[in-house]
Amino acid sequence: MCLCVCVCVCVYAYRKRVEEVDGQRLDGVGDNQQLREGINRVGLEKVCGFWNSSAVCVCVVTWNMNGKASSQDLVQLIGRDRRFHLLAVGLQEVPRVHNDNVATLLQEALVDTHSLLGESTMQSLQLYVFGPKNMELEAKEMRIDKHAVGGCGGLIGRKKGAVGIYLVMNGIRVVFITCHLSAHAHNVEERNSQCRHISHAMFSKAMGYPYETPSHLTVWLGDLNYRIHGIGTLPARSLIHKNLHNMLISKDQLLQEAERGEVFNGYCEGTLSFKPTYKYNVGSSNYDTSYKIRVPSWTDRVLFKIDATSGLDAVLHSYESVDQIHSSDHKPVKAHLCLKLNNM
Repeated sequence: MCLCVCVCVCVYAYRKRVEEVDGQRLDGVGDNQQLREGINRVGLEKVCGFWNSSAVCVCVVTWNMNGKASSQDLVQLIGRDRRFHLLAVGLQEVPRVHNDNVATLLQEALVDTHSLLGESTMQSLQLYVFGPKNMELEAKEMRIDKHAVGGCGGLIGRKKGAVGIYLVMNGIRVVFITCHLSAHAHNVEERNSQCRHISHAMFSKAMGYPYETPSHLTVWLGDLNYRIHGIGTLPARSLIHKNLHNMLISKDQLLQEAERGEVFNGYCEGTLSFKPTYKYNVGSSNYDTSYKIRVPSWTDRVLFKIDATSGLDAVLHSYESVDQIHSSDHKPVKAHLCLKLNNM
């Protein structure tokens, strides 16, 4: 069984670049003084070349729950295909009534295959990492951290900021960061600033700077809230209806800001082949029909960065949305990644 990480990786091109980011705890998230390379777009490889070769397979899931949850949703969120070792689940707008139960519901859904390794929570922003049962693999040196960048809003206390988990699995050092950034299309500079603050703050006290043992892989997942901008909602929906949503990628604020060198410089992401994940009418797969008729956007993302000196190889096997879940105005997003250190 290979350790598959639901995440996108661009390893060969990336390993040729060594960036030294002064003052950045999580390299390259918001450094506009370095080379402006933006986010590397990577395709999928359907076959895991590391299978049965001591690799680590990781599945990464992010979902804004919109204050609603059920055990059926979480079972569907995880899926029946358990060909991964690590499972990282980042949740935003977790309902207050379930604050003590989400971990339990996830554990019940995974009872036959995985157990909870660690969790990091901050009100409605929560991150859980699960590992395989009955395997000679164990998580070591686990640390958690959290960083708030905004207040609460609404009845469920929509906390903005990030929570994170650092661990070592089979010799591979991984940092998972799940975040929820400020909403609305016009707040793009605020989101950029929040990324930079989170990057500087997370694990800075727990691990010191510079890294004594830098992570091989850093994964950001969450409701980043960057929007499709510069096109009206009706033309955007028309393109989506015609399965031409790839024509909206050039309008994506996150990719635009990364290209400017403002955020996630040198990170990788899978191709946005799925439809924009926000905003849907709750209970359906129809986009927002409220008076705001918001422009559909890829607010929910999974990004990652490999340390250029780590000797880590990685393959992205999937990057997709889970369209069958209808209880939220967001669709969940999943990524599946396989990792292997060259010296393993």
